[in-house]
Amino acid sequence: MLVTPSRLTIGTRGSTLALRQTEIVSAELRRHHPGLEVDVTRITTRGDILIDQPLALLGEKGLFVSEIEEALRNRRVDLAVHSAKDLPSCLPDDMRVGAWLTRSDPGDALVTLNGSDVWSLPSGSRVGTSSPRRSCQLRALREDLRLLDVRGNVDTRLRKLEAREYDALVLAVAGLDRLGCLDGRAWRFPLDTMLPAPGQGALAVEITAVAADVGALLAPLNDELTEVAVVAERAFLEAIAGGCSTASAAFARATKEGLVLLAMIGAADGRLVRGERRGSLEDGVALARSLAAELLQRGGAELLRHRDLAAVDR
Repeated sequence: MLVTPSRLTIGTRGSTLALRQTEIVSAELRRHHPGLEVDVTRITTRGDILIDQPLALLGEKGLFVSEIEEALRNRRVDLAVHSAKDLPSCLPDDMRVGAWLTRSDPGDALVTLNGSDVWSLPSGSRVGTSSPRRSCQLRALREDLRLLDVRGNVDTRLRKLEAREYDALVLAVAGLDRLGCLDGRAWRFPLDTMLPAPGQGALAVEITAVAADVGALLAPLNDELTEVAVVAERAFLEAIAGGCSTASAAFARATKEGLVLLAMIGAADGRLVRGERRGSLEDGVALARSLAAELLQRGGAELLRHRDLAAVDR
C-alpha cells in the first residue's frame, strides 16, 4: 500500500512570479488534501544569475531548472514548480512531470504606457524582448521597430518601461495576469501574428521519476487536455532540436473533439514558415513530428542552420 507524505517541500525560483505560481500549486494541493503541510524553498538558478547576457546568446538548456532538479535529486525538495515553457523539451531520465495544471491564457501581450497596439507604435520604437521567437514574429510584422534585449523578472521589466528605457515590452499574458498586472497597458497579440512558446501559460510540477508517493498527491491537479496540448507542443520543439536560442513556436488547442496544432520556425530577420495539423487527442505527438518534418523541409532547416542569435539590437 502506497503511503503518501503529510508534508511536502516545493522548490522554486525566487522571483515574485515564481512564488505566485508556487502559491497556486500549494493552494491546489491543500484543497485536494486537507491537512497537508506545504513548505517552500527558494533556489537560485543559473538563468537568474546571468542577467547581463541575452538568453539567446547563452544557448543553454535548463537555464532555469537545473539547480532545482539537483535539489530534487538530493531530496532537499519533494517537487518543483516551473513555468512549463522553461522546461527543456527532454527531461533527464530521472525526472518527470507529475502534473500539468489547467492552462491560463497562452498568448503574448504588448505592454506600453498608453495601451498601444503593435500597429500604432511609431517607427523606431524601442521594444524590449529577450526571445528570438518574439523578435522574429515582431520583425515579420514591423521591420521598422528597434528590438532591444531586456532581462530580469516581470516587475523589473515593467519598472524599466515606466522609466522609459523602452517604449514597449512583449510579455506573456499569463505572467501579467498572475501578478495582477494585466491592465489597460497590455494589448494581446492575435495568435495568427504571434504564436507562443511551447507550454506558455501552463504550470508544470516536476518530481523525480521514482517519487510515486508525491505523484499520487499530484494526480488530482493534472488537467488532461492541458497535458495533451503541452506534450504535443514540446514534441514539436524536440523534433526540430529547438530551444531558447531558436526562433520557434508551437501552440496546440485540445478539446474533447480533437487537437489543432499550430507551429512556426523562423530567423532573426523575420523570415518564417508556419503550418498546422489537426487530428485526435491520441495523435498529438505524431502530429507534432509530422508538422516539424514539413516545416523543416519547407525551409525551416535552412533557417535553423543560419539563424542569427543576435535577434535584438545591441
